[in-house]
Amino acid sequence: MHVEVNGTRLWFDVDGPTLVPSESGMRERPVVVMVHGGPATWDHSYFKPWFGRLAEVAQVVYLDLRAHGRSARGSEAEWTFERCADDVRAFCDVMGIARPIVFGHSMGGFVVMLYGARHPGHAAGLVLQSTFARYDLERIEDGFRRFGGDEVGELARRSYGGGEVSDDEWGLVFRTFGPNVPDPEALARRVANPDLSERGSELFHRFDVVDQLVRIDVPTLVSVGELDPVTPVEAAREIAAALPPGLARLEVLPGAGHFPWLDIADVYWPILGEFVRQTQE
Repeated sequence: MHVEVNGTRLWFDVDGPTLVPSESGMRERPVVVMVHGGPATWDHSYFKPWFGRLAEVAQVVYLDLRAHGRSARGSEAEWTFERCADDVRAFCDVMGIARPIVFGHSMGGFVVMLYGARHPGHAAGLVLQSTFARYDLERIEDGFRRFGGDEVGELARRSYGGGEVSDDEWGLVFRTFGPNVPDPEALARRVANPDLSERGSELFHRFDVVDQLVRIDVPTLVSVGELDPVTPVEAAREIAAALPPGLARLEVLPGAGHFPWLDIADVYWPILGEFVRQTQE
């Protein structure tokens, strides 16, 4: 489905109802808006079918960011994380979603942090999953060396530093993301936008919003797998420390990598479900 937002067309999909029967009538449930990673090569599809499980406690709305997936492309030169953050606010307003819980994974966390900082009072809560607030190539390289060895560390430095790696070399890096990563079938569902790669990479390398996190004013779950090399525990702690006192809940997930719902489902879903429920109390 598409909706017109901020001069572009955004694609979205939905799992679960907002209203469910209760003893006294119809009860409204929370809405979780899912923001995917990237840039350029990812869209909402790798969340499926796993996040359908979250529909047990909330309506789940999957959003493709502008110029990603099945959303409209537009001008690459005008694409920014800030514009995507403003799109999240406008999307919720157009769709009548009040007080959403906005979930950002990896690069999606960049967008969600900026959304929270630029639009205080709009969300009920934020989930920052496997992300960082500041690009640090040394930290990324160290993570991959720690979990994949020197060869993988060097390949990661080259790739995340803007250099070229072959498909086979990237495969070595990607397999180090954690015990489980999206399989070829899941990856094949993505709709990539190669035209955005250069612009997305440029902004990725400049990303630093640590000093903006103090403007976030809602409960925020900062969640990270202890085996995540690209958005490591140190990055999650930096986010939690920069948020206003009392708002951050930091969860370090043993045995999990960059995609913890694939690694430790029995641990992950209760944590996420509890946070979603608590934001509505």
